[in-house]
Amino acid sequence: RWIKFEEKVEDGGVRWSVPHVPTLPLHSLFQLRTCLQKGTMLLDLDALSFKEIIDKALSEQPEEAELQPELRERLAALLLCQPRHQTTKSLLRLLAELALSPCQEQLLHPKRPATASLSFQLRNEFKKKVPPGAEAAHIAVGEVEFLGKPFTAFIRLRRGVALGSLAEVALPSRFLFILLGPRAKVKAYHEVGRAMATLLTDELFQRAAWQAEHREDIIAGMEAFLDELTVLPPGKWDPSARIPTPSCLPSPHKRTTMHPSDRQLHGNGDMSAAGDRAGLGHPRFREELERTGRLFGGLLRDIRRKAPWYGSDFSDALHPQCLSAVFYIYLATVTNAITFGGMLGDATANMQGVLENFLGTAFAGSVFCLFSGQPLTILSSTGPVLVFERLLFSFSQDHSLDYLEFRLWIGLWVAFFGVVLVATEASHLVRYFTRFTEEGFCALISLIFIYDSLKKMMSLADAFPINWQYRLDDVTSYSCICNFSSPGVWHDPSSPPALSLQHAATLAGLSRTQCLGRGGHLLGTSCQYVPDVTLISFLLFGVTFLSCTALKRFRSSRYFPAAVRKLVSDFAIILTILASCAIDATLGLETPKLLVPSELKPTNPARGWIIFPFGANPWWVCLVSAVPAVLVTILIFMDQQITAVILNRREYKLQKGAGFHLDLLCVSLLMAVTSATGLPWYVSATVISLAHIESLRKESTTSAPGEHPEFLGIREQRLTGLAVFVLMGVSVFMAPVLKHIPMPVLYGVFLHMGVAALNSIQLTDRVRLLLMPAKHQPDLPYLRHVPLHRVHFFTVIQLLCLALLWVIKSTMAAIIFPVMV
Repeated sequence: RWIKFEEKVEDGGVRWSVPHVPTLPLHSLFQLRTCLQKGTMLLDLDALSFKEIIDKALSEQPEEAELQPELRERLAALLLCQPRHQTTKSLLRLLAELALSPCQEQLLHPKRPATASLSFQLRNEFKKKVPPGAEAAHIAVGEVEFLGKPFTAFIRLRRGVALGSLAEVALPSRFLFILLGPRAKVKAYHEVGRAMATLLTDELFQRAAWQAEHREDIIAGMEAFLDELTVLPPGKWDPSARIPTPSCLPSPHKRTTMHPSDRQLHGNGDMSAAGDRAGLGHPRFREELERTGRLFGGLLRDIRRKAPWYGSDFSDALHPQCLSAVFYIYLATVTNAITFGGMLGDATANMQGVLENFLGTAFAGSVFCLFSGQPLTILSSTGPVLVFERLLFSFSQDHSLDYLEFRLWIGLWVAFFGVVLVATEASHLVRYFTRFTEEGFCALISLIFIYDSLKKMMSLADAFPINWQYRLDDVTSYSCICNFSSPGVWHDPSSPPALSLQHAATLAGLSRTQCLGRGGHLLGTSCQYVPDVTLISFLLFGVTFLSCTALKRFRSSRYFPAAVRKLVSDFAIILTILASCAIDATLGLETPKLLVPSELKPTNPARGWIIFPFGANPWWVCLVSAVPAVLVTILIFMDQQITAVILNRREYKLQKGAGFHLDLLCVSLLMAVTSATGLPWYVSATVISLAHIESLRKESTTSAPGEHPEFLGIREQRLTGLAVFVLMGVSVFMAPVLKHIPMPVLYGVFLHMGVAALNSIQLTDRVRLLLMPAKHQPDLPYLRHVPLHRVHFFTVIQLLCLALLWVIKSTMAAIIFPVMV
């Protein structure tokens, strides 16, 4: 049987083989052409049953091949025999049948009559693999003892007709091919039948067979197939080997457009190739980023484009996959808020901290998801913006300026510059972003994620030092007590002298915190010992990262049904976190846990929630702030728009369009609000946004045996992002639940996101090529057209630019970081 690839019944006759690419003897194709030239051919036959088809085929033979009446009767009786199918059964049905004895099985369907075959046909599990709207074609070949010469017929019905249990599954039928002949040539007949079946799975021949009006049109369709035939020379490969199916099939559109008979209809394809070299390589982007020449013209066009989709942006989220995406992105965003919130608190002397980052992320993200042009984008604190905020704080301290007021004026100027950029349609400059810039920026952000997760894990060795001096043999000599023998000992005056020994014993039994709090000190050989929290934390970190990666790839595993694989892959991150939390709870070690603020008050109690623009700094600061605001505007523009370009790549097949101008306006206005409330600045987070879009991939539910599910696009909606940011706001009240999640587990999720984003860019593939001998390099398209030394030269330049960006970001020269991007 064939859908796109060939399957054979194995020699045991109990199962179908693995799908494989059919390989045909060249001679069988020539024999098939002869059969089509000389045999019976009925096009647009009106028939409603298989018996009527056979009667017409036998009565309308060519004169030179006409059979005797008695032979026609015997042949008709043979062809009308009830077929017996090799049915596809589910695993549960096979297990159930194992419980039946052979005699019971024989009693159930000894000959499998027509009624039983029809019921098997309707229950056949193979129907799930057949795409909607499919039709069946039937090829009947074999040797017959009473025929002296071959009988051949090719039949096309005018309309698809259900032919009872003739097909393995209940489908309408349109094409039939019959080849019966004398004995001793069964192998030749079999190969001709395989050739006919392979032809009928070819898109070009299908179209020729559908549109043919005469025998010559069918022959011409076969000649077109032979024109593109590739021959494998004998002796260079094993003919019995089955060529495995490719991971992805080339689009048939290229074959049809480039075929000589179709060039007048479809053109030569040069225009689309030229179009790909302009701008972002997609006609939709060229339209969205085309300048209107009017103030706010691009913004108004974005609003008009996105408004019709607004209702579906919520209804399209009603799918279980969106639930898994919410939990995944929520935990990633929480981890990001705590990590960058802590670093922001360290960089700004607690003027801003974790609580401000939670509230700011919840507010800014919710507003952006409701009103932006691309709601799949996730707003968050990012490494480049954090670098800039650290520099602003240092500058304000060096020049005795109030940091929050200084930052407020910078934010207001950035908002003003952003609105000006939107009004003048500056987003059209995105047309000139190249893969070089996209990949460099994406790699930088991904490396920041990877570096920060590893850095946080390494810092655990300082908080929970490994006891290198511990010796198991010396366990009897280890002790630690609370000692108050030094001056300043705490003493309870109400305690009578008679109880001094008992009191001393009580003091010695105090906990470490109580002892130090009462002025005592710890004395003993094991006082510096802590359980090896660092080791178990690194194990949790590694297990989380590897499990996330493995479960995400489980979708393409060979084990379990497709629905189970998809479910496990969609909920991979949630399953991993739950399993890691269970391991941590079972071990009972005091690993560092997720700490969420539980009170709605600023990190620094000396400040309020509203920042006033005047009073703390000289009046001229509001004017001078425009200078650093220009650099921040460049950074925000590049960070926002490069992320938008990456998310709107044509390979994601987004249907609802982008909104570059609208997104920039939302981010600019949010800059003013977050600056006025002392909240961190937010911009599109490249890595988390990529993780969000990858978690919403849609794939076809039906696929041919051996074919991977087809990527259909992304579930474009606003609800997942909105739910994530609402949960962020509620997280302040979820501290009792979230405190059970170990931080190493979340750092493992961080590392997974960074590595996944890094693997999604071509730069990573080209870096691997630097380490591969030429004979082991994959057959990448650009290696066929660009010399290898040029590819390496391009990669090295890109790596040097990336290294330069990293060095600048990490030094005092970070003030020019936006310009360098």
